Amino acid sequence: MTRRTLLRFWLLSFLFALFCSSTAFGTDDWTQFKSEFMENGRVIDKGQNAISHTEGQGMALLLAVQNNDPETFSQVWSWTQQNLQVRDDKLFAWSWSPQVGINDMNNASDGDLFIAWALSCAYTKWNEPSYLFNAIQISQSIRAKLLRKTNKGTVLLPGAAGFEKPDGLKLNLSYWVFPAIAELSRLDPAPEWEDLRLTGLKLIQEARFGKWQLPPDWLVLEGERIGPTDDDRFGYDAVRIPLYLIWGKQASLPFIKPFQHYWGSYAGKMPPAWINVMTGEMATYNASEGFQSIAAMALAYPDVEKTQLPSFNPSQGYYSSMLSLFTKMALEDLKK
Repeated sequence: MTRRTLLRFWLLSFLFALFCSSTAFGTDDWTQFKSEFMENGRVIDKGQNAISHTEGQGMALLLAVQNNDPETFSQVWSWTQQNLQVRDDKLFAWSWSPQVGINDMNNASDGDLFIAWALSCAYTKWNEPSYLFNAIQISQSIRAKLLRKTNKGTVLLPGAAGFEKPDGLKLNLSYWVFPAIAELSRLDPAPEWEDLRLTGLKLIQEARFGKWQLPPDWLVLEGERIGPTDDDRFGYDAVRIPLYLIWGKQASLPFIKPFQHYWGSYAGKMPPAWINVMTGEMATYNASEGFQSIAAMALAYPDVEKTQLPSFNPSQGYYSSMLSLFTKMALEDLKK
């Protein structure tokens, strides 16, 4: 049996275990998500004490564009701008709670990328000039505040403060949101975007550890050396890396094979929520359906149009729901 045939067998077994449905991005999913997790333009992360954060706000903005929902987009953007865009630059405080308001003035770079990307797409879809103006301002702030030149090339700090350590830069490869980087390079032309894209691909190739050659959620870059932090898990963050590679049309089989081999090894059963890339220790609970959606997409690669996904299940929480909807959105975008 060839490796490709074996991967197909693994994929079919994996999908059978998931009780799959079709990939169509239905407005019913978006309606369910809004009902379960949104209130007056605020996305509520119930798993984190009902906070709101830029990741959730930005993802909701993108989903509103995808679902041609300008009213919800306007509500989410208005709440985000009024409550989170309170720094002395055009970036966003990453976390807000109903008890105290802003929890942390530091930004989260993936959230900033999502918001700028969504505003640019909204301008294209609905021709609202203020969206374009704000997208450009945020994009320029990302370039000015968050990019650093290193021996490996241009990298993206996860936040403006706290990630430049004496032992090196702390990085998160899931913050390389390749479709957002492509959009901002068109919106705000500058050579840094291309360098950032190339550096991200280089780091993803190099950040392979342990039996499965997987990247950890967090890395330390010191000079030419790249390695895991004290927490060596492939899980909550790094699960998004294959999604953004495929969605951003940056994937190739050498990039995706480690993910296929790892997830394919769980044929007929659910993968764990995380695995320690160095020791092989695994979570004692299953990956959520959002994680499983990304796994199904990676296992189907390069024939991602044949991906079969679990039914949307908001009962699994905000993050799983977002990953499910983002995977569906990526599949729809790739068909265009």
